[in-house]
Amino acid sequence: MQFDELKDFLDEKVNQYNTVHFIEADPVSVPHRYTKKEDIEIAGFLAATISWGNREQIVKNAHRLLDKFGESPYDFIMSYKPSHLKRFKGFVYRTFNESDLHFFIKALRHVYTQHNGIEAIFNQHSTTEDTQTAIHVFRKQFLELKHELHVEKHIADPIKGSAAKRINMFLRWMVRKDKKGVDFGIWKYISPSALSCPLDFHSGNIARKLGLLKRNQNDAKAVMELDNNLRLMNKNDPVKYDFALFGLGINDAF
Repeated sequence: MQFDELKDFLDEKVNQYNTVHFIEADPVSVPHRYTKKEDIEIAGFLAATISWGNREQIVKNAHRLLDKFGESPYDFIMSYKPSHLKRFKGFVYRTFNESDLHFFIKALRHVYTQHNGIEAIFNQHSTTEDTQTAIHVFRKQFLELKHELHVEKHIADPIKGSAAKRINMFLRWMVRKDKKGVDFGIWKYISPSALSCPLDFHSGNIARKLGLLKRNQNDAKAVMELDNNLRLMNKNDPVKYDFALFGLGINDAF
């Protein structure tokens, strides 16, 4: 396809998939159970953290996890006491286990009490063209408390070459607001133009078939290459095409 044809095709697919019908089967459904900003942030961050593998299992286990926090994940974290952790005993999803969860609770409280929250970190370190450096800083500040080494694998670092798919997906949820009802747009000071595509196996394969990506590895360099091409199609909201790439990979058997 020529550039204009490809853009029209992907715009059509965005309109097809970026609807409220997308929510139910996707991890974005988890933060949609809340209305308070901080609850949405925390639920979204935890859901994104365990978002690998089968989508049905991701959604099921993310809801199971958030059920244990009660009505407000933020209130639970801010009133955290070691005795509260018994409710999470035995929780595990793939490699994310009870020990990791204990640290995440303490680290999130640290972020809100010492750094004014998740959004504040990203506001301070994002630019109009980039959020990847901000991810690196967020990861560093999230891991400031004493922790076991295995915790670090749950938060990717694009500066070290990772595609950082899960946290880029979380940022899409928080930043984009297009009145379609999927993404929240509750963060007001970061431009959607700065977001990076949540690159994974499915979206990477589709991007290569469409000529949007030549690099074979799904890593930080591939994200940059894909971002540059998507920004040619829509410089203000390039990550809307995540819906098209993902939908084509999962539902259309493209």
